[in-house]
Amino acid sequence: MLTSPSPYLSGLDKTAANHVPLTPLTFLDRAASVWPERPAVVHGPVRRSWVETAGRCRRLGSALARRGVGRGQTVAFLAANTPELFEAHFGVPMMGAVLNAINTRLDPEAIAFILAHGEARILFVDREFGATARRALAILGRPIPVIGIDDPSFEGGELIGDTDYEAFLAEGDAAETLAGPTDEWEPIALNYTSGTTGNPKGVVYHHRGAYLNAVSNALSWELAERPVYLWTLPMFHCNGWCFPWTLAVVAGTSVCLRTVRVETVLDLVRSEGVTHFCGAPIVLNMINNAPAQLREGITGKVKAMVAGAAPPAAVIAGMEAMGWEVTHVYGLTECYGPTVVNVWHDRWNGLDLGQKAAIKARQGVRGPMLEAVMVADPATRLPVPKNGETIGEIFMRGNNLFSGYLKNPTATAEAFEGGWFHTGDLAVWHEDGYVEIKDRSKDIIISGGENISSIEIEDVLYRHPDVMEAAVVARPDEKWGETPCAFVVLKEGATVTEAEIIAFCESQLAGFKVPKSVVFGPLPRTQTGKVQKFVLRATAREL
Repeated sequence: MLTSPSPYLSGLDKTAANHVPLTPLTFLDRAASVWPERPAVVHGPVRRSWVETAGRCRRLGSALARRGVGRGQTVAFLAANTPELFEAHFGVPMMGAVLNAINTRLDPEAIAFILAHGEARILFVDREFGATARRALAILGRPIPVIGIDDPSFEGGELIGDTDYEAFLAEGDAAETLAGPTDEWEPIALNYTSGTTGNPKGVVYHHRGAYLNAVSNALSWELAERPVYLWTLPMFHCNGWCFPWTLAVVAGTSVCLRTVRVETVLDLVRSEGVTHFCGAPIVLNMINNAPAQLREGITGKVKAMVAGAAPPAAVIAGMEAMGWEVTHVYGLTECYGPTVVNVWHDRWNGLDLGQKAAIKARQGVRGPMLEAVMVADPATRLPVPKNGETIGEIFMRGNNLFSGYLKNPTATAEAFEGGWFHTGDLAVWHEDGYVEIKDRSKDIIISGGENISSIEIEDVLYRHPDVMEAAVVARPDEKWGETPCAFVVLKEGATVTEAEIIAFCESQLAGFKVPKSVVFGPLPRTQTGKVQKFVLRATAREL
């Protein structure tokens, strides 16, 4: 017990010399000063160095300030994965404003809601989305300055706005001093959840969390300097999992990509020497099933970071067979993207490909910058046994969690109840501490009192040689309460019957887990590519 004040509690204070707010904006300054000539952005014929990119970002921040955008105010972008949106991740917060990168797949009504709820002061619009933006602005019902982005790589669309992006940049001065954040808790970005019902919630990111998660990406993926990163992941999704800022940390190159098509992806991997990309399992599945001739000439190892629904082991195995290395991560909009990482151990190197893939399908352990993750009883928040069987909810705690939901204190309090962030994802905890998701709480199937993981069944379906995609939901049943219903997309040219799919599942699953019905056809998806299981559940109820 201390009997007198500790000498460390007085005289040792925070000063301008020893305490600077953490912000990822410092990564841009370092990249531009240390590696000024290294390529920062590639987009077709456009190739810009880090010093050129930094200058454009400063002009963007300066122009926004001269247009009257103030600290803490929202700047919205409705744009594809192009250099303009990459620059916005630095230029907007550089003058203290908040970047709101809007999901380009939303309808005008949803975009209007986001513009109103986030109180956007100015909107930048790529010509591809001009018509949608014009309708959204009509619904919004209040005037807002609009800047058009005229990307030469896209023909058509509708260029709207008071001026275009390049002319707007010309209004700014790269030499102008921009203050940046005075407090690392200040907001840097606003992202909206892709909820399936009701209005989306505005997730507020702070500079501290963006800084930490950007560094966490580099550490957890062992990113060497000068990686070549392909933008298969939308920059509007969790700010591209913070990778615009991560690429500044390591002075890497961003290869922009407007539309994810397998031919374009593989061509850029080959021509630009792509070393890394991120995305949902559907991107891996697309590459996995691409014709062999599209992969010709690709000799270097490519690393893929994948999140979303748990990637089926069969998909991971297919990528590994190509010599591509898959890292599975887990996160939500509320935690800046990936915060849980499937860290690989040397002791697994001797396993066969199938065993390796099964381990890689787990979500993993906490990343370098997350303070804690646990699987616990959602009611008591007591950790479940690490036996790989007992299901609980995933909880997180750390500095790379969001500030809260904009203008929604009730939802914020619920999310942080008990001093942990409640993810709503159900998982088991393995003996080695690795987390493995079994389902969203709303997606678990309860049949005859038994909990059935839809993900487990989907993993089996993906092993079928003729199955391209699969999703499983609960279907009401008079006897069992619920039974699994499978929705399947077959590979091109395949002809498989419902009975054959069910028989395949019977050979690999316990009887009560086998789907009792199979529906063939395309899967409905959200704007971020996630399967809309609520739509499938509605379809299953009508069968």
